[in-house]
Amino acid sequence: MILEVLQDFDRQLLLAVNGSDSLYLDRVVRTLTHGATWIPLYLSMFYLVLKNNDNFRRLLFLLGGVALCYLLSGAIDDGIVKPLVARWRPTHDPQIGTLVDVVDGYRGGNYGFFSAHACNTMSIATYFCWIVRSRRFSIMLVIWSLVNCWTRLYLGVHFPGDILVGLIWGVTVGTGVYFLYSRLTRGMYMPRNLNPVQYTSTCYRRWDCNWPVAIFVFTLVFIYIKACII
Repeated sequence: MILEVLQDFDRQLLLAVNGSDSLYLDRVVRTLTHGATWIPLYLSMFYLVLKNNDNFRRLLFLLGGVALCYLLSGAIDDGIVKPLVARWRPTHDPQIGTLVDVVDGYRGGNYGFFSAHACNTMSIATYFCWIVRSRRFSIMLVIWSLVNCWTRLYLGVHFPGDILVGLIWGVTVGTGVYFLYSRLTRGMYMPRNLNPVQYTSTCYRRWDCNWPVAIFVFTLVFIYIKACII
């Protein structure tokens, strides 16, 4: 009974935030939700860790942590949880499927619990928040993850509950992978006495942390301008 009430609330909440009458916003969201859109951001984050890690083994462990975040979040979600739980996406839901505002015919796969976009992006965001420890960089990562979550609601391919569970799982995975990384690389750190104005507590140069933030902002601006032109 309680589960049915929660599911009904989830449906009503999704219909309240799903879609719009703006073709311009439709174009923006379709671009934001596409994985290739964020390749420049991924490259800037790779540059950040590459420049601020002088130990090759530690760098390999760090990148391995990124792969593990993906494996424990999106891969497990798509390969195990979604087919096991088998909860319909809003676009395929027998009760509200015809009411969902669909953009460019995009409906996604049959099942949507929980959101791979939410858990993937939040696990990476959480992991790098722990790794870098820069406030500005961390805020940017959280916003990036939430933007991706919003696009899934706008497109009607996930319920808010799918997003919430995905975010919780993403934080759990990102934190767990970081502490595993920290334990495995404990003996690889050299003590440093660095100026806290110029470096974070994990020895990342603060100026270098600005590059991913700048790329993120530039990507958003580019997307909005591009949507105006097309």
